[in-house]
Amino acid sequence: MLVSAKEMLQKAKAGKYAVGQFNINNLEWTKAILLTAQEMNSPVILGVSEGAGKYMTGYKTVVGMVKGMLEELKITVPVALHLDHGSYEGCLKCIEAGFSSIMFDGSHYPIEENVAKTSELVKICNEKGMSLEAEVGSIGGEEDGVVGAGECADPQECKAIADLGVTMLAAGIGNIHGKYPENWKGLSFDTLAAVQELTGEMPLVLHGGTGIPEDMIKKAISLGVAKINVNTECQLSFAAATREYIEAGKDLQGKGFDPRKLLAPGFEAIKATVREKIALFGSENKA
Repeated sequence: MLVSAKEMLQKAKAGKYAVGQFNINNLEWTKAILLTAQEMNSPVILGVSEGAGKYMTGYKTVVGMVKGMLEELKITVPVALHLDHGSYEGCLKCIEAGFSSIMFDGSHYPIEENVAKTSELVKICNEKGMSLEAEVGSIGGEEDGVVGAGECADPQECKAIADLGVTMLAAGIGNIHGKYPENWKGLSFDTLAAVQELTGEMPLVLHGGTGIPEDMIKKAISLGVAKINVNTECQLSFAAATREYIEAGKDLQGKGFDPRKLLAPGFEAIKATVREKIALFGSENKA
């Protein structure tokens, strides 16, 4: 059964660890993440961007696949299905389709409009027992064609959004989606500490978890980050394993062209990446 991310993140914040949000792109991704979370007895959040939702033919297909897998694979750890960087319309569609959690990314709106739309969604999510993530200050890098520089959020704006009753807050602290550039300045822990001070118990979210050094990740968790998003890293490890398989000519041996064989090394690579992240975030045996 899908659950809201609320309880798992409140526990994580109190226990000074973080729950990983791993974005899914297809069946292999979903299966790899769920099996690894179950093996490590860790709560997990499956993230779906609007682009990935479209690729998988729509949110109802995603919900059907995930719910079916939870049952067939006998998954007992807490699993939230979460819309990543949702538009207002996207949020409404996911609520209807049966997601258990959504992120409304109103960071590009003027703060008044971000507040108004977030307030609407807080009401709906409370009625339906869903968790809601909001974002203040855009996260840098590229995501579905949107490029930002990794600016830092205004702690007062963060407080204004947190006070609306959202479940968790993504605040830009110099983090970037995708690969980090050579001249990246690192995370702004001053910003994070200021946001944490004003938002108190609220679980904070770190986007762009790929490529942030481990010591920075650990420090961010100690300062109130309870959810860390990982996407690019799984994609890179999947691609590398697939390339190796094909370059070794294994798809030409016997039935090596069978998609189940062709995608197996990539599937294992996703599992290995997720295993590593769950261990780093400290959520193992926290289910």
